[in-house]
Amino acid sequence: MAKSPALAFLASEHPGAQHAARVCRERYGSVAPAQADVIVVLGGDGFMLHTLHEHTDLGLPVFGMRLGDVGFLMNRYAPDELIERIEQARLVELTPLVMEAGREDGTSHRAVAINEVSLLRQTSQAANLKIMVNGQERVERLVADGALVATAAGSTAYNLSAHGPILPLGTEAIVLTPISPFRPRRWQGAILPASAVVRFEVQQPARRPVSATADYDEFRDVAWVEVRQSRRMRHRLLFDPEHSLEERILNEQFLT
Repeated sequence: MAKSPALAFLASEHPGAQHAARVCRERYGSVAPAQADVIVVLGGDGFMLHTLHEHTDLGLPVFGMRLGDVGFLMNRYAPDELIERIEQARLVELTPLVMEAGREDGTSHRAVAINEVSLLRQTSQAANLKIMVNGQERVERLVADGALVATAAGSTAYNLSAHGPILPLGTEAIVLTPISPFRPRRWQGAILPASAVVRFEVQQPARRPVSATADYDEFRDVAWVEVRQSRRMRHRLLFDPEHSLEERILNEQFLT
């Protein structure tokens, strides 16, 4: 008989998630993430993102069960036959974005984003951004609330709310989307190859301050931001075959 995988159960602060964690630990046992074969996340998408960021170096597959408000990256919660579900689950690898940002005083910050990197105005003054792709100027002056670069997995999150296109999972592309643009009014963004390097240069940063956020990691008062897809990092998620992430992304495009 094959040995059952060692599971690490991690739960958000949601009362339902905490209760579910106790039920699962009593039934299946639980080890620390460093000793696990699979991490089981109980909560919503926000807690899933935190878990993926915190345990990136372990390289473990992660199986999420929804016990929160948003669960796009999660499977349904059901404690029965969990080992069988994990063994039959479909593996999806997500490639994150890497953000490098700098200020006028020379300080800089580096962060990783699984969903998106977003630039947003910090005051009532609109952001004024120059956008370059692979060293070539593409938008001389974007006046807007901001702009974002999203992965395929992240294209259904903030990007979708900003009226950006949804990318099928596995697409070798990233999406660049303006947020509430004033000028140019007709520019709706771009779908770029996964190898693209997107650079934002903030015009008048003292008068029109801008922050840059990689998922939930914010860096304020930026003068420039560069975004590219990681060449080496991968996040491994497990999904029930009947509820694949690809199908969820497809469904999002037909919601009315």
